[in-house]
Amino acid sequence: MVLNGLGFANHTLYLMPHFFQDKPLERLFGAGIKAEHLNDDVMGRTLDKLYSYDVTNIYSMLAARTVQRLKLSSSFAHLDSTSFHVDGKYNQESSSEGVVKVTKGYSRDHRPDLNQIVLQLICEGQAGIPLLMEPLNGNNSDKDSFRQTIAHHIDQLRDDFKLEYIVADSALYVSETLAEMNDFFWISRVPETLTDAIDLIRNIAPDLMANPSVMSWRTLGNNFAGVNQRWLVVFSPQAHQRGLKSVNKHCLKQTTANFKAFKKLCKQDFQSLNEAQNALIKFEKTLQLTFVAERNFVSVPHYHGAGRPSNEQKPDGFTYRIEGALASLPKVRTEQLQRKSCFILASNQLDMEALSDEQLLEAYKGQQKVERGFRFMKDPLFMASTMFLKSTKRITALLMIMTICLLVYAALEYRIRQTLKEHNEYFPDQKGNEIQNPTARWVFQFFASIHILVIDQLYELVLNLNQYQLELLRLLGENYEQFYSDSG
Repeated sequence: MVLNGLGFANHTLYLMPHFFQDKPLERLFGAGIKAEHLNDDVMGRTLDKLYSYDVTNIYSMLAARTVQRLKLSSSFAHLDSTSFHVDGKYNQESSSEGVVKVTKGYSRDHRPDLNQIVLQLICEGQAGIPLLMEPLNGNNSDKDSFRQTIAHHIDQLRDDFKLEYIVADSALYVSETLAEMNDFFWISRVPETLTDAIDLIRNIAPDLMANPSVMSWRTLGNNFAGVNQRWLVVFSPQAHQRGLKSVNKHCLKQTTANFKAFKKLCKQDFQSLNEAQNALIKFEKTLQLTFVAERNFVSVPHYHGAGRPSNEQKPDGFTYRIEGALASLPKVRTEQLQRKSCFILASNQLDMEALSDEQLLEAYKGQQKVERGFRFMKDPLFMASTMFLKSTKRITALLMIMTICLLVYAALEYRIRQTLKEHNEYFPDQKGNEIQNPTARWVFQFFASIHILVIDQLYELVLNLNQYQLELLRLLGENYEQFYSDSG
């Protein structure tokens, strides 16, 4: 299943025999193994067996061994979660104890109409290898699950992986969670909706944004949920450029809608002056980016009967209309842009020598490793499209298989890059340029043209190996070379 997942061939599980039809199975698995043996019945029984042994514990043992073999020593671990939507009806109404619930919830795939299951990962900071995987209910809340995961596994993370810091997004920044993590260092993004964060950005952002092309930050002390912590207010030029586009688009859309609504309001007739005034007050409450700069209420006379009234004829009644003009509020746009351009990081590590501002910022940037892992698992050519298994238990076990695929992918990519750097060797990229940081996916594709020629069932010759492939196999070692050597 791991080989099928890393084949990037868009073969679902029940088509696994097709995937292995042109693969040298005896070299991979041993004598007597045929493609038809690897059918959906075998895969189903395997998933059932994996589930019965607790997929989270099995995976943790594999991850610990991998980190040991690769000699990884990152002090930072990154916590995040994502959702995978599924087709069909499952156990969303009720579930057995210990079985995750497949149900509707907040969809990261933007498919709220479909049931889903959530996968939570903790990845180490060097190679991005998942250290812990945990399947969760489809309606899971990160604010609750982050706290529970840390509480249940923090000792294991500290003892098995020597981790010192947990890094997460703003879902970690909850008073109940922070209060329970006094004996473990954490780094989190402060929620943008927090009143203190809004006020702080409003006051500090103008100084930080003095030069929009340069990243800058300021450190302050704070106390939240009874926890003394360090806040790092950061201005990001990249976020500023993204913010300009989104804020300008939002402001244009909102102000255009305001002007249209005000024009429509000015065409309405009101039976009394008080009614017109109340309508304008109600309309003003809906404005955020504009305000009514000019206002006037005019009476419109009405006459009964046909024809033009004479100058001496008195009106039979009056209605009232609103006249005026809207103007923009630049301050609101500026504050929105500041909030898009700046963010706040928090940590309970107050020792600047143990964790400098630069290290804190770099650690949070490492959050992209777990996000990159989720993108890998959601690739259309990966196994994410196979989430139609009939059993919730099998879906849970498949999530473990998918996480193992990510582990193998991240570990191999790290091994290839480190080996190239240690020996000062290079590998060609898609354009033929020699690099030392190829992606594992490109290396897989680079090896796809290799074939085995079988002569009289006695000799096997490996064809189409070029100098780059041979050199990389040599650098990686005998365990890799043996699969690409002639035999007979």
